[in-house]
Amino acid sequence: MIDKMLGDRYRLLEPIGYGGMATVFRARDEVLGRDVAIKLFHTAQAQSGRVDGELAVLASLDHHALVQLFDAGAEYDEYGRANRYLVMALVNGPDLHVHLTSGPRLSARHIAEIGYDMAEALDYMHARNVIHRDVKPSNILLVDYQDGSSRARAKLTDFGIALAHDLERLTAQGVTTGTAGYLSPEQASGTTISAATDVYSLGLVLLQCFTRQLEYPGSIVESAMARLERDPVVPEKLPELWRGLLAAMTDRHPNNRPQRHELVAALRHIVIAESGRHKEEVLHPLFPDEASRAAALARSAILETLPNEALDRATAMAARVFSAPIAIVSVVDRDKTWFRSHYGDAVDQIARQIDLTGTPAPSDEPVIITDGRLDDRAKNSPLVTGPLGLRFYVGVPLRRQDGTVIGTLSVLDFIPRGVSTVELANLEDLAALIVTQLELRQLSLQTTVEMTTPTVRPLT
Repeated sequence: MIDKMLGDRYRLLEPIGYGGMATVFRARDEVLGRDVAIKLFHTAQAQSGRVDGELAVLASLDHHALVQLFDAGAEYDEYGRANRYLVMALVNGPDLHVHLTSGPRLSARHIAEIGYDMAEALDYMHARNVIHRDVKPSNILLVDYQDGSSRARAKLTDFGIALAHDLERLTAQGVTTGTAGYLSPEQASGTTISAATDVYSLGLVLLQCFTRQLEYPGSIVESAMARLERDPVVPEKLPELWRGLLAAMTDRHPNNRPQRHELVAALRHIVIAESGRHKEEVLHPLFPDEASRAAALARSAILETLPNEALDRATAMAARVFSAPIAIVSVVDRDKTWFRSHYGDAVDQIARQIDLTGTPAPSDEPVIITDGRLDDRAKNSPLVTGPLGLRFYVGVPLRRQDGTVIGTLSVLDFIPRGVSTVELANLEDLAALIVTQLELRQLSLQTTVEMTTPTVRPLT
């Protein structure tokens, strides 16, 4: 735990998000006794007009599909420089980018429900002349109410580059602002934008929910130019309602895209249609409970299927990503944790309980401990207090396509350090490669068994 106080009220607990302008922390509101999210701006950015702009936009908005602003303040260092911060509602659940890269495939109904929540959020914002300008998966938070509900819920966040009619434009005319992969054609060309730009970006996000691929990859220039030259490819296999809506949302001409009320109505209609289409099926919750996870894990025949050579190479790569001395692939089989691959000479001193938090089951979210001595989850661990003296730990889940978490890819170090978003993304990519190798190996073994098992014929 970081254990730093802001405004004599908010106790910072741990970082949960990183960006170029700010770091987002989980924090404790000591007055109201609740956890909150605090966006702490870097000192160099604290005087930026963007901070004032984001604060003004958030303060003017109040909607169930938008992350709520509770408070704002500033702390000053010994040089009189401000560390400004925003206090917001803490959303339990991953962002959509994390789910698309490491979670189970979303059902069409869940995609419709997420889209409907976002359409309502945009409808509310656009009615108040606020344009988000950066609608993308990492700015859409999936809400886990921990009630086992099968209804997907989502909230839009990060209004750092939002544009309101009564705020000074924070970027020069003709300068592109937003994330390259989700820019509208008018953003890419630097022309005047309107509410239709958010509709286009949301269309690309919903399309990616189906394809799990970025429609316009490549460098900033390549990505921007591609959308000016061609429309997105909407898969023919999608239902007609989806094909028509996605094509309309991503039309290169802003005037041809659905208006805000039309978008809400269209997605409401699709939610109803998807619910009716699959009414005989059991729609699994977006966030399954622990009993379901344990049952799925127990069905995983994994111990003898992992290809050691590929595993060892991936484990060594994980260590190199962080320039760390130790990396481990641990796999859970029923109630035991096994090291299937490791890198580093000190591994033989580490017990099977590698997670410094002491959690027996693998976490379904990344776990980051920047300094075990200061983190309540790890400061009493023998791996921290003992002769080994570990300080840093990061672990990402090994997740199968059905969403089952079967183990963890971990990196450890003897010195405290932070984790960049790029490093975390690289580690998650390596974890996905490991699971892909696992599933290919399982399929190969299953095919071999089926081909070599003799057919027993009854005696006549």
